[in-house]
Amino acid sequence: MTADSAPARVFDGGAERAAADLLVCGSMEMSPDRADDAAALAALLPSGIKVYVNHLPRHGLSQSLTALTALHDAGLAPVPHIAARRVASHAELESFLKQAVSTAGVSRVLLIGGDDRQPRGPYADGMALLGEGSLARYGVKEIGLPGYPEGHPRIPRATLEQALADKIALAADQGIGAFIVTQFSFAPTRVVEYCNELARSLPAVPVYVGMAGPTSAATLLRFAQRCGVSA
Repeated sequence: MTADSAPARVFDGGAERAAADLLVCGSMEMSPDRADDAAALAALLPSGIKVYVNHLPRHGLSQSLTALTALHDAGLAPVPHIAARRVASHAELESFLKQAVSTAGVSRVLLIGGDDRQPRGPYADGMALLGEGSLARYGVKEIGLPGYPEGHPRIPRATLEQALADKIALAADQGIGAFIVTQFSFAPTRVVEYCNELARSLPAVPVYVGMAGPTSAATLLRFAQRCGVSA
């Protein structure tokens, strides 16, 4: 490749367009104790981009309200994770949803089961929480559901597939839209295969591919091991 031919081949606009599409259609994730990051994210991202606020074992649902409100006030779209097995009671869920929708403009949630060995409250999994009806009752319009390109370390693939289909059907019955967010993976081929499978089985459901963000190798490996991601 000669010097004068390189710009025409490398900087022909394709990469820039792809990067712009990825940014506009993508999302970010932050911890509930990093509310001060909202302004910095808003300075980097287009208005209305989804920013997920995770629900880790050490955090109660209410601890994410400050971050969710800060994101909303910064012009971004806050999306709380709700880990069903970490919700202690119906009252906790209802109080959180009421405040998240009314004060932080939440209209979407990412509903996951959670990795806790034993449920802390009445919800054994995401299906149980969705079936209880509070999401629709308090104004949630859309739910994200987890997808597992490499499977789950403790749940058979057939069970995962049936549970996903059941949740999408139940959400539709409640007037709630659904989309899928995949677990991150180090195997691009498997991710493509999984997306193709979803395109055949659930063609109307949007799919967003999860990608690991910048972090240390030790942290990345720890989360990969916890989530059943292959090395």
